[in-house]
Amino acid sequence: MFTNHVYGIDLGSNMIKIYSQKNDVIVKERNMIAIRNKEDILAVGDEAYEMFEKNPDNVEVTSPMSNGMIANISYLEIVLHMLLEKTGRRIGRRPVFYFAVPVDTTEIEKRAYYSVAQSGRFRKSRVLLVEKPIADALALGIPIIKTKGSMIVNIGAATTEISVIADSRVIISKIVPMGGDHFNQAILNNIRRRNNFFVSLRTAGRLKMSLADLKQKQKLARKIVGVDCVSGLPRERVVTSGTINESMNDAISEIASQIRTFLERTPPQIHRVILAEGIYLTGGSTKIPNIDRILSEQIGCPIILSQYYDLCTVYGLKEIITHDALHHWAFTPKKRK
Repeated sequence: MFTNHVYGIDLGSNMIKIYSQKNDVIVKERNMIAIRNKEDILAVGDEAYEMFEKNPDNVEVTSPMSNGMIANISYLEIVLHMLLEKTGRRIGRRPVFYFAVPVDTTEIEKRAYYSVAQSGRFRKSRVLLVEKPIADALALGIPIIKTKGSMIVNIGAATTEISVIADSRVIISKIVPMGGDHFNQAILNNIRRRNNFFVSLRTAGRLKMSLADLKQKQKLARKIVGVDCVSGLPRERVVTSGTINESMNDAISEIASQIRTFLERTPPQIHRVILAEGIYLTGGSTKIPNIDRILSEQIGCPIILSQYYDLCTVYGLKEIITHDALHHWAFTPKKRK
């Protein structure tokens, strides 16, 4: 067991999740940074998100991640260092960082995690990587050593990662550029097309979480403020749950299609096990009511929904950090254990 301060970090395009072993807490905030005149740091995390789509021209509000990968090392370094301080008063001089990474990450992309963590006062830190499907599997209670075929689908903000675990490893994995952000954009586009009314991505995201019900069991409505596309003036409109559900149909169907295609690529003996066991579903976008039932109907396979949602990966990192017998799942780019 490490005696240093140990952290598990799940870097998402939308949210960053950090587990601190010393304080046994998980901090979750927006993975965003607000910079004025390309020099002055105004805010990071949730505070930066409050400025999103409200910022003046000289203030940039952005995420240092893109499609689940590190896009700006300098910005991410600032966000990470400032959010780490929120996990407790002391971070330690030689912290140990466990980063969750996609399976298809290249060696160059993996080294970006080292560049982020081993800088400034963290230059003496130790950095270990864990494949995201492995972390998810541990949080879901999947017996990685024994399973003959388990499929995990993690629907995040920017991407969906589909993976199959068998023979004590991830045998196949694919990242699909489809996730919660695409749902938000589809909602924005549909409202503009149907109502001639423009809303922000933030508003679209709130409507997704408050009105969406893919089985349409409830008929709800919300009054929102946006811009009339004809007059260009602020207006109020009422948006129904039916409009929101309709907006996401194509994106949900695309994810289901990708999962079906992926299943067809798996060896027949593993395919049969997955169909009998069911597909494990996790990620922040799985909070949408009945998304598991819709995917089950379209794929023709049982869906097992994780109640951890977007915290599933970081809970898996917690399992690895707190159990010596699981440390072997962490590795470095140079030498994998």
